[in-house]
Amino acid sequence: MFVVLLRFTANKAKAAEFMQAHNDWIRQGFDDGVFLLAGSLQPGKGGTVIAHNTTLELLQARVDRDPFVAEDVVSAEILEITPSRTDEKLAFLAA
Repeated sequence: MFVVLLRFTANKAKAAEFMQAHNDWIRQGFDDGVFLLAGSLQPGKGGTVIAHNTTLELLQARVDRDPFVAEDVVSAEILEITPSRTDEKLAFLAA
């Protein structure tokens, strides 16, 4: 599984211009069964996505297609996690 940190850059003011396309990108990630959670980094620092069912290479390519990343509204960092223990509700993540 992966945690994607999308931190605002100095171009944060351009976010409104690309918000619909960014939301479409998020929606596609959920539709494809890759994204499990998307939300904001507080306070106003950017966003986060939790992803699974993908490889690092495929996720990097997907993140690169995010309009916020492509337009330098955010910088992206992908953290790969190998779960060793989970609550039973999240056991599918350790599979």
